[in-house]
Amino acid sequence: MRIAMIGTGYVGLVSGACFADFGHQVTCVDKDVGKIEALRRGEIPIFEPGLDALVASNVKAKRLDFTTDLKAPVAEADAVFIAVGTPSRRGDGHADLTYVYSAAREIAAALSGFTVVVTKSTVPVGTGDEVERLIREANPSAEVVVASNPEFLREGAAIRDFKFPDRIVVGTDDERGRKVLGDVYRPLSLNQAPLMFTARRTAELIKYAANAFLATKITFINEIADLSEKVGADVQQVARGIGLDNRIGAKFLHAGPGFGGSCFPKDTRALVKIAQDHDVQLRIVEAVLGVNDIRKRAMARKVSNAAGGNLRGKTVAVLGLTFKPDTDDMREAPSIPLVTGLLDMGAKVRAHDPVGMEQAKKELPEIEYCADPYECARGADALVIVTEWVQFRALDLARLKAEMAQPVVVDLRNIYRPEDMAAHGFTYESVGRVTT
Repeated sequence: MRIAMIGTGYVGLVSGACFADFGHQVTCVDKDVGKIEALRRGEIPIFEPGLDALVASNVKAKRLDFTTDLKAPVAEADAVFIAVGTPSRRGDGHADLTYVYSAAREIAAALSGFTVVVTKSTVPVGTGDEVERLIREANPSAEVVVASNPEFLREGAAIRDFKFPDRIVVGTDDERGRKVLGDVYRPLSLNQAPLMFTARRTAELIKYAANAFLATKITFINEIADLSEKVGADVQQVARGIGLDNRIGAKFLHAGPGFGGSCFPKDTRALVKIAQDHDVQLRIVEAVLGVNDIRKRAMARKVSNAAGGNLRGKTVAVLGLTFKPDTDDMREAPSIPLVTGLLDMGAKVRAHDPVGMEQAKKELPEIEYCADPYECARGADALVIVTEWVQFRALDLARLKAEMAQPVVVDLRNIYRPEDMAAHGFTYESVGRVTT
C-alpha cells in the first residue's frame, strides 16, 4: 500500500515509520523545511526510544521518505493520513482545527483516483464531516472516503503500542474504505490486534472518552492519596487492593503530582467543550480538570511544608522535568507550576532531567540546570522527585545526603520506601503515605 502521512509531529512520525516497517511505501509530508531536511539527515526532532533506529532502517530500505510537497505523495496514495496538531484554542479550550482543515483543502487539490483520507489527529466529534465537506467542495469529482482512525500511543512506548495495540479503531461506514484500512493494518493480524469498525463520529468520540477516563483514574487515586495521608493509610497498598479487581485494573492508579502532557489536559478540556456545545454537562470530567489544576499548583506548598514552611533564600533541587519518563515532552508538565510556585516563594531552583532540559529551558529559563542528580542536590535545602525516570530509582542515598545542606526529600512519585529514607537520615515526604 502507498501511504501519505501529513504531519511529522509525534503521531505522524511514529505512525509513518511503523507503517513503513510493516512493508508499506510511506511518504511523510511537513511544511517545516528545516524539519524535513533534518529528517533526511537522520535527525529525529523528538525523543522516543527506538524511533531513530526505526526511521533509519526504513529510509535505508527505501520504504520511508520525507518531503515538503504533498501533491505527488497524495496523488499516488491509497490512504492519506492527517496527523497534524490540534492544540487547545486560546481562550476557550476548544481544539484548534486550523491545521486539519488546511491539510484537507490541500489534499483535495492533489487527489487522483480512489483514496481514503483518514483523520489520525485527535479531533472533536463531527470533524470528519467537515473534512469531507471541504474536500468535496474543493474537488467535487474526487473519488474519496473520509475515515477516522484515532491513535492510542503512549509517549515513551509508542512503537510497541503501535505494533501491539489493545485495539485499532476505524470509523467509516464505507466498505471500500474499510477494505483499504483493513489492508493497511493487515500486518498486525498475526498479533491478533482487534480491528474495530464503527461509524466515523463514534470513532472520534472513543478517543476523547478513553483519555478522559484515564485522566479520571489518575485524579481519583490522587484524591485517595490525600485522604490516605490524613487517616494514616498507604495509597500504594490501596491502589493495589483496588487494582487487583478486574473491573478496575491496576493501570493509571499511581498517585503523584497530577497529570500533564500533550493529550490528557488538552483532550479533557476539548471533550467538556464538545459536550457544552451539545447542551450536555460532563460534571465528572469538569471536576477532573479542576482538581488536577489545583493539585499541580499545590505541590509547591507541599515542598515548602516539608522544608519548614519557608523557602525564601533556600535552594530546592528538582529531579525530573518532563511530564513522564522516556520523553522530552514538557507540555503541561507538573514541573512547570511546581517550579513557578517555588520561585514565587523565594526559592532558588536547580534542576536535572535526563533528556528534557533543552525543552525545559524554553518553559523555565530562570532556573539553573545541572548535569546529574548529585550536582543538582549540592547545597540544596530540599530535593523534589517530580518525574519517575529510572535513573532516579537507585540513587546513592548516602552520597545524596552528603551533598545536601539539609536532608529533606519530597518524593512526588513514591519511588522510594519511607523506611529506607528514614534509615539514611532523611526527612522524607511522599504522596499518600506516612511522613518520616
